[in-house]
Amino acid sequence: MNMTPLLPEVAAFIEAKQALRIGGKRCDTAQTLAVINPSTGRPLAEVARAGSPEIDLAVQAATRAFQGGPWSRMMPHDRGRILWRLADLIEERAPIFGQLDALDNGKPYATARDVDAHWSARHFRYFAGWPDKIEGATIPVSTPDRLNYTRIEPVGVCGLITPWNYPLLMAAWKLAPALAAGNTIVLKPSEETPLSALYLADLALEAGLPEGVLNVVPGYGHDAGAALAAHKGIAKIGFTGSTRTGREIVKASAGNLKKLSLELGGKAANIIFPDANLSRAIPGAFWANFGNNGQSCTAGARLYVHDSVYDQVVDGLSALAREVSVGSGLEEPGHDLGPVISEKQMNMILGYVETSQQQGATIQIGGVRAPGEGWFIPPTLITGVEDRMTIAREEVFGPVLSILTFTDDADVLARANRSDYGLAAGLWSQDVTRVRRFAEALQAGTVWVNCWGETDAASPFGGVKQSGYGREMGKDAIALYSQTKSVWVG
Repeated sequence: MNMTPLLPEVAAFIEAKQALRIGGKRCDTAQTLAVINPSTGRPLAEVARAGSPEIDLAVQAATRAFQGGPWSRMMPHDRGRILWRLADLIEERAPIFGQLDALDNGKPYATARDVDAHWSARHFRYFAGWPDKIEGATIPVSTPDRLNYTRIEPVGVCGLITPWNYPLLMAAWKLAPALAAGNTIVLKPSEETPLSALYLADLALEAGLPEGVLNVVPGYGHDAGAALAAHKGIAKIGFTGSTRTGREIVKASAGNLKKLSLELGGKAANIIFPDANLSRAIPGAFWANFGNNGQSCTAGARLYVHDSVYDQVVDGLSALAREVSVGSGLEEPGHDLGPVISEKQMNMILGYVETSQQQGATIQIGGVRAPGEGWFIPPTLITGVEDRMTIAREEVFGPVLSILTFTDDADVLARANRSDYGLAAGLWSQDVTRVRRFAEALQAGTVWVNCWGETDAASPFGGVKQSGYGREMGKDAIALYSQTKSVWVG
């Protein structure tokens, strides 16, 4: 097999032991993390591992930068200019970010370079325009001879915890609005995919971000993540990850009543109605679930198909599954899908598939580990799924699609909403009345109609129920990282 040659910068980066980035300096530790390449199952890089002491050092550095440094007091135009410059640098170094994420996450290099990196740059560029638009109000109060106005101020030191499925993009989603609002940051990327976050910290200094404003501390969730969530010097936690971990963060935040935003798990319902344009709905439903190898909280993993078009949809999905190319993220020619993130994740996914068979479902295609090294699972379609089954209720987070049938609109709406999660949902129909009714009634933070996965830096994103709370992106994200002060003048 032919592999894309590593860029010299990437080769040097993964060969050197990577230190923590604290206070604009590199901070080494005795304990390390072994970063694994999921395409091979072999060690890729060695990274310093943060524990509670290093989290405390990072919080102290961020506190000094917030209280005594220039960032929160900087002229809004200048803050925006630095974020814009960072966006330019991310775009310029997109091939480097692409290779780093292809190596430690496994996703195809072209996707990591052309989608994740460029969308991250667009995200920073959008929020670079916000600093001089964060404004308070003068309020016409009913007290005579008093002036009342509000100030929108940064919350302070923010602890950001990001997942492994979109290493660079999820960091950008949180960092851009938090920095635009004037906060300083302690970022804990996933221990499985820390490389692009560490490189981003170096780039931020190059863009002109003052030392201590962005600190990056890879470590395990039970250690570094728990210490960050409980630290009394942290004013705000922004977290993307599992619902179980989200509950622990809520508990840990109680010590100083931190501000929280949580983007948690999902089990999105995707509904194909009999009047759907199947030439769009079938590939749309396929990639709604198998995009990013199914490793997305918004994956359309519960596909409800009307009885009248069921056979046609299943045949179309099966044909696509057979055509998809699965392989290493850096292998040439490029593949559609890479490996799942870890051996543990692979075994968990295959366990869900086995349980579905035991509960009466049928494996239409896939469902086994691909031969060879690395943690590859081909696209898996499961038919005969019922709502009661484990695979229809729990988040699999892998390339597995559950296909269910329905005949009645009211019934499928009730079934779609009968979930603990509510991050996203979607439908495929040409009936405007039905579209409007379902868009209002589906219990989800985002509803896609005749499309899937659309996001934009200007459009709010977040969940309901056990998918979390708070809205990232757009003006809602600025609110997540700001607080309002009321000023009275006599």
